[in-house]
Amino acid sequence: MNIISMKMIIPLILNSFLFSQNLHLTLISSDHKKPIYLTSIEGTSDRLFIVEQAGLVKVLENGGLKLFLNIKDRVHQSKMPGDERGLLGMALHPNFLINGQFYVKYVDRQGDSIISCFKSDENGKQVDSLSEKIILKVNQPYSNHNGGQLAFGPDGMLYVGLGDGGYAGDPKLNGQNLKTLLGKILRLNVNETDTYLIPEDNPFINDDNKKEIFCYGLRNPWRFSFDRYNGDLYIGDVGQSSWEEINYLTYENAFGSNFGWNAMEGSYCYPIGEDCNENNFVFPIFEYPNNANYVKTLIGWDQNDVQGCSVTGGYVYRGRMFPKIYGQYFFGDYCTGKIWSIEVINGKLVSHNEWNLKGIEEDLYLSSFGEDGQGELYMVNHTGNIYKVTGLELHD
Repeated sequence: MNIISMKMIIPLILNSFLFSQNLHLTLISSDHKKPIYLTSIEGTSDRLFIVEQAGLVKVLENGGLKLFLNIKDRVHQSKMPGDERGLLGMALHPNFLINGQFYVKYVDRQGDSIISCFKSDENGKQVDSLSEKIILKVNQPYSNHNGGQLAFGPDGMLYVGLGDGGYAGDPKLNGQNLKTLLGKILRLNVNETDTYLIPEDNPFINDDNKKEIFCYGLRNPWRFSFDRYNGDLYIGDVGQSSWEEINYLTYENAFGSNFGWNAMEGSYCYPIGEDCNENNFVFPIFEYPNNANYVKTLIGWDQNDVQGCSVTGGYVYRGRMFPKIYGQYFFGDYCTGKIWSIEVINGKLVSHNEWNLKGIEEDLYLSSFGEDGQGELYMVNHTGNIYKVTGLELHD
């Protein structure tokens, strides 16, 4: 386990090497109902899988949109603004074009978190919704903090992000409890069975804790990703009321790591004024103030001179279109639509940029970034539109 005892953070409002740049976006698909994620087949960019919160997955191919999966009959249907439940994530198996398998994360109509495997035909064009095989079911004590991300790691294992179970402040203390799966990222071997196996090198395989756990101390790891170049792990963990954070570790150092919640929020003891043993935790590589109002966000009020209230983690850019931003990790905030990037070299934060967006007229409610199979970046607006990053301007 990698333990960082110093606060290796430069808060956004104090960052002296922040530069304002422009990202140009192009609208590629519109009028979706609460789109929440985008993914693609490795090595390609001609088929984009767009996940909608109500329980649909659509495929954008050759400019046309086709229905791929419909599981609305088993997914919680959101009726109130800000409802965090529904179909939340999707991951294509690395051998998708051969085995047709993909995985989804959703909250069912009973309020539980479900991880399921589906199987499509050999070319991945059609899928039977009745092919579902539920591989994991986790009880959610409250309606929020459900996590949502699924991702295959550099080792071919399936990684699952689960929030702390909800309400405020983690009242059931799940984040630091290794006997529950809540508030964790899990690591599962789905390559040798139709459910899953516990990898033999999982960090808690030899004790009486939950053996699926890869890392812990997370509040709501809504979006996380592995750098496709070196496997480094970046986690956007949504904060409580003071700090939004980006956690970073190399893949090797992430095993068994504790990111601090709910003893800490960001790099500060939680609640404010409490004492905590900071030496036990991995500090964020970056944090910014949670100073926007979520309710005002939901009803569309403008909020100037604030940073955000809900971080949306993204990806390290490894595409070919823009060599000047190669290696920068992009992320943003759901409430304000602000977009930033950081660059990490040898475990240290070396640069930070804030990006202005061009080519988008509506407010951005950033439910997710997307990455196609060639490493190019997309942005998913929860209000319905999908954008691709197609240009940039760098100011010297």
